[in-house]
Amino acid sequence: MSGEFSGRKLKKRRQKFRWHKLQYKRRVLELWQKDPLQGAPQGRGIVIDKRAVEQKKPASGLTKAVRVQLLKNNIQVTAHVPGEKAIDHINEHDEVVVESVGGAQGGPKGSMVGIKYKVIAVNGVDLGQILSGKKQKPAR
Repeated sequence: MSGEFSGRKLKKRRQKFRWHKLQYKRRVLELWQKDPLQGAPQGRGIVIDKRAVEQKKPASGLTKAVRVQLLKNNIQVTAHVPGEKAIDHINEHDEVVVESVGGAQGGPKGSMVGIKYKVIAVNGVDLGQILSGKKQKPAR
């Protein structure tokens, strides 16, 4: 299909197959604007309230989570607090750093319905170090 008058057909076909490329699709559909973190790997926010979220069907139990208002655009997201008794180290009005939990297509992971983010730091201190007792959370 590369005859003398096939230019229009070749161009149309190329436009069609561009949609198979993920970078093209994300750019044209402006998917980064729909993301609360706006394409950034992490985001800072203020804890609004603490809550327990029920899990999806096969699993049962309450996932500890916090509602976070992001500083960059005032969007509220629900973030999972990983670790045993970790929720006790987070209070309302604490500043936390959140990142994606890494579910398929930017969605939730496993049985945590509606939770797309996790807390990794509280008031500038890594959550893992607070839980292991190496560091103490500074008061804001």
